Amino acid sequence: MAQPGNCVLIGIFDGVHAGHQELLKRAKAEGRVIALTFYPHPTSIFAPERTPMQLLPLEDRITQLKAHGADEVVVIDFTKEFAALTPEEFIDQILVKQLAATHVVVGENFTFGHKAEGTSQTLQKSKKGFDTTVVKLSENRGNPVSSSRIRGLIFDGDVVRASELLTRSHYLVGPVVHGEKRGREIGYPTANIGLDSLACIPADGVYAGWLTVENIRWAAAISIGTNPTFPGIRGRQVEAYAIDQKDLDLYDHLATIEFTHRLRDTLKFESLDSLLIQMKADCDTAAELTGFTRLK
Repeated sequence: MAQPGNCVLIGIFDGVHAGHQELLKRAKAEGRVIALTFYPHPTSIFAPERTPMQLLPLEDRITQLKAHGADEVVVIDFTKEFAALTPEEFIDQILVKQLAATHVVVGENFTFGHKAEGTSQTLQKSKKGFDTTVVKLSENRGNPVSSSRIRGLIFDGDVVRASELLTRSHYLVGPVVHGEKRGREIGYPTANIGLDSLACIPADGVYAGWLTVENIRWAAAISIGTNPTFPGIRGRQVEAYAIDQKDLDLYDHLATIEFTHRLRDTLKFESLDSLLIQMKADCDTAAELTGFTRLK
């Protein structure tokens, strides 16, 4: 029996969302899947001020691509020199010589090569020994599934709709860093997360979700914002309270925060008592939404 050839799937794949998963499924039917992606995002080279926030760090993008069917992930360092390749040079140097492609799968809006002169039709017309499948963009509720659409939902705080398009909860990853320790003083010790400048952070507010450190996962109430109840100047922070956990030492450990539901906007409370009443209500709601049974 002849060995299956290399089916090369090309894209940024930020988020590895439902649309990307459909591409992976189509590619799997054509042979051994090589997901070809690029880092950093091309926009960061030509228009750094418009670099999009990333739905997944690169390492997690690779993990998700493999989880959804890629046999191998190849990451090309996106530089001005690489971007200067003509479509023909990209096909010859990358698809033919480097990856030995026998089939190529791309979305219908795919472009490549110098000044994005190459399109999916360019690939289809190529006579370099591979076939090309062009996949129509997946839709959800009448609109295409795209990374930019998901980012917009997250920026609006609509983490439920975002999870629908991602097929998983949106999450952030970063080390637990020292904060003001105010939560500890009032009985709600939080893990304050240090984040990359490109992290896609939801709108300010309070969320239900999960906090994971060292493979231990706790239901959590998550706060994003500047905490207007307390005086002083502080930057925007993302912090998670592992519900009913009091003596966790998480500093300097890598943490993952998953967002499942938005509970409310960030509010300024007139007293500590009113804040504590609301925080208990937030934790009760977060526990209910995540299926966590609170301690009596």
